[in-house]
This record gives sequence, C-alpha cells and structure tokens, in this order.
Amino acid sequence: MYIGDYLARRELYSPDRTAIIDTGKTPEWRLTYRQMNERANRLANWLRDFAGVGKGDRVAILAHDGVEHLDVFFACGKLGAIHTALNWRLHPQELAGIVAQTTPKALVFSEDVCASVAELQKMLHGRAYSIAHYLHTEGEGVGGSVGFESALESSSVAPVTTDDLEDEDIAALIFTGGTTGLPKAAQVSHRMVAWNTLNTVIHDVTHDDIYLNVFPMFHTGGLFVYTLPQVIFGGTTILMRQFDPSWVLELVERERVTIFGAVPTMYQMIAQAPNWAAADLSSLRFCTSGGAPLPVPLVEQYTREKSIRFKQGFGMTEFGPGIFALAPEDAIRKAGSIGRPNFYVDARIVDDDNNRLGPDEEGELVLKGPSYCSGYFGDPAAGAAVADERGYFHTGDIARFDSEGYFYIIDRKKDMFISGGENIYPAEIEKALYKHPAVLMCAVIGLPDPKWGDVGRACVVLKPGAAATEGDLLAFMADRLAKYKVPKSVVILDALPISSAGKILKRELRERYLSA
Repeated sequence: MYIGDYLARRELYSPDRTAIIDTGKTPEWRLTYRQMNERANRLANWLRDFAGVGKGDRVAILAHDGVEHLDVFFACGKLGAIHTALNWRLHPQELAGIVAQTTPKALVFSEDVCASVAELQKMLHGRAYSIAHYLHTEGEGVGGSVGFESALESSSVAPVTTDDLEDEDIAALIFTGGTTGLPKAAQVSHRMVAWNTLNTVIHDVTHDDIYLNVFPMFHTGGLFVYTLPQVIFGGTTILMRQFDPSWVLELVERERVTIFGAVPTMYQMIAQAPNWAAADLSSLRFCTSGGAPLPVPLVEQYTREKSIRFKQGFGMTEFGPGIFALAPEDAIRKAGSIGRPNFYVDARIVDDDNNRLGPDEEGELVLKGPSYCSGYFGDPAAGAAVADERGYFHTGDIARFDSEGYFYIIDRKKDMFISGGENIYPAEIEKALYKHPAVLMCAVIGLPDPKWGDVGRACVVLKPGAAATEGDLLAFMADRLAKYKVPKSVVILDALPISSAGKILKRELRERYLSA
C-alpha cells in the first residue's frame, strides 16, 4: 500500500519520535508514531468489523480538536474510506442536511456536542440515511453510542491495508459553501494530499519542526495545511482543543514551537494576552497568517517586540490548500499581497472571456495544478461549473499581479466575505431570512470590523403592514443558522437599491454604510 497508510510508512522511519501532543487531554497525551499507528489500526479494525466500513464509505466526526480527528483520518486511509469532518458550530438542521448528502456509516463525537448529536439522532430517526454507529470520545455519549477508547481497546492491532487504493481515490471531504453559499463537499484525493505536502515542504517544513495547530480540524487549514505534511515529514504537531491566546504563548515557549499559523484576529488577541510581554517566542522560525490580509501595524508589532518573521498565505478548500505564500522579507514591502504561487501551482488572471491578462490588470484568479480537488461529492455538475475546458479552476476572486509576480486580491466576484477566518455566504443567510413572514426583501453584506475582519449586516425591507424588530430577526436567524453566520446587525429600510435588471445592488449598499 504505497499511498493512504501514512502512519505505517512514518512508523517505519521514526517509530519512537513524538508525533502528537494533545493538550486537550488531562493529563496531556504524548503519542509516538508507533502509538499513533497502533491506534489507527485498532480503529480501522473496529470500523471494518463492527460498522462495516470499506473502501469509499464515509466516516464522520463532530468534535473539537483532538487526536481522535487524526485517528479517524488515518484509519480511513487504511480502509480506503473517506474522512468526513463536520463543523461543530453548525445547527443540527444543517448537520442533518450534510448527513443526508454524504450518508456516513459512523459518527465520532465529543462530549461538548452531545446535545447537537442527540437532536441529530431524532431528526435522522427512520430515515434511509440515518447513522448506524456512534462513538463518543468522552462522557456518557448518547443512546446506543460506544466509547471511542473502549472500541480501540476491544479491537485488534493487526495492520489494515487496502491494496487497490490509488492516488485518485478520495481521502476526505471538506465542506465549503462555494460562491453560492450552498453546502458542497470538496473531494480531497490522496493525490491532492501528496502534492500539497510537496508544495509545503518546498516552502516551509523541515524534518525537525514542531507545529502548534489552532485551526479547527473540520477546516482544510486544521488538517491539511501543516498537520498532515508534518506527519508525512516526521515532525511533531501540538493540538489545542480550542484557541486560547494565553495558552498559545505558554505552549510556544514550553514546547519550543518552530511553526505557528493563525488568522489575523487570533494574532490580535495573542498580542493582547496578559502574558504577551513576558512570553519567549524565540523558537519560532516563522508564523503564517491567512484568511485575510495581516495589518501592517500588527506585523510591525510582532517584529519589533518578538522578532517574529511572518509569512502571509492564501489557500482554498478546493485547491492546495496552500496556493500562495508571501516570504517574511516581503511582509512590509509587499503589504496586502498574498505573495507568489507555490511551486506546483499555475495562477493566472483572466477577463470575462477567459483571456489571459498581464501585470496590473484586474480580472478573475484562475488556478491549475496537481493539488486541485476532485470536484464535489455527489455533485459533478458543480465541479464542472468551476473548471474551464483547459482545466483551470475559477476561484471567483478578482485579483491582479504586479511586475514582480506578486498577487493581490482586489475583491470577490461573488458576495462571500470572511469574518474571523470563516467564510460567510450571504445567500445562505438570506435564504433563512426570507422564511420570516415579515420579510419582503433582504440583502446581507460584509462590513469592516477591527476584530473580525468583516461582520455581517442584514438590510431588510418589511412587507406592507408587517412588523419586526432587529432583535426579532436576529433571534429568527439564530434558530436556523450557526452562531458565527448570524449577522451582527439588522437595518430596516424602506427600499433596497435595485439595478435595471432587477438585481439588488449590494456594492451600493456596502458603500452607503462605509461612507456613513
């Protein structure tokens, strides 16, 4: 099995090296590559023998960050199954929709999402796509669930392999709203994993790195940016259950962390932590920032006070995820740039007719390379719609590049905005708002926010004679959407700006509030 069984290969080379430090456990767990491979074999045996999981089947996990995410991923690799990580911030109704789409045979979940899982069970009861097997990582679980560690202890440690697994087989599903806001599952193949690792190694990782991960594992950033390349390269990865700025500083100093990545909001919070001034961060080779441009004053503060070297990054669920990187020496000189394409990425700017544009010409960013995903699970039409006849992935981002080959994101072709590192898709929020009986028209826009990058504002026109307050509409959305998707404010308007074609002019709305 030359691909997929990542831990068996790594155990062969460095069995006693520390692979994972799980700081969410009490006391912390420190696991070698031999121990990690044993856990993956045990889980693979259990999934195969008790849940009937085989090649191509989905295994879902709904949990805060912990070693169990990696146990599931590596066990799936051994079985040729597909790791399916669910966002623990989603509403049970949203989770039920994803389950219907992906039909997992088993679900692993953590204690802090028990209420959501219990509600999900009720929603799925009697459905053809209901989940047959549940494993809880701690606590009492829900009706019929099995303890995760008990399942491992009861299973064989015998190696599990799938001899006919190939590089085009799917390793994981990562969910992205795409440009329409409708949930889609990007298919991450083993080929994509391998090429992303090569791109990452070329630019970033060495054999001796210690990486602290604060990204949620249901994001491509948590599982694929550094965590998986670290395992393949034999480094050490530290997991945090949830982001805590003071704890980040303690761990960097205590474990002599060499690589750290976060979104700008997290870096702002870290610099405001009470132990910031005393923290020793000298072990860090560099920090990576993504999700939004890193403010220059923040770069200057980290450089001045902690001698930190920053790399600005840019990635996507469907591609890479590592696509662009801005070297530390360019962090100030090229502020606002996402950098230059990674080694095996072809990036171009094209016009509306798909003609290639030159330096300083604005157009759509398109990408091509072997780290592109294999379309969307169960939706081949959606995958075909975002790739042209030459195989270029159309990102929906308006961008340009300068005479030195540095790329800049100018605007988003669609309406998506980023808040606290999360992609927010207005169409999804508007769909929920339109279910309110008082709403006639609505538009959701993103407005700049010093902490979150952007926050949502819902602009609403009420039906004649209807009544609803900002609080009413916020509560209505909160009952139907994940908390982070709910706009921070609602404004009630007499009318929305409409184009001659009947479309709501969101850019005009946004400019109105920016100039207010």
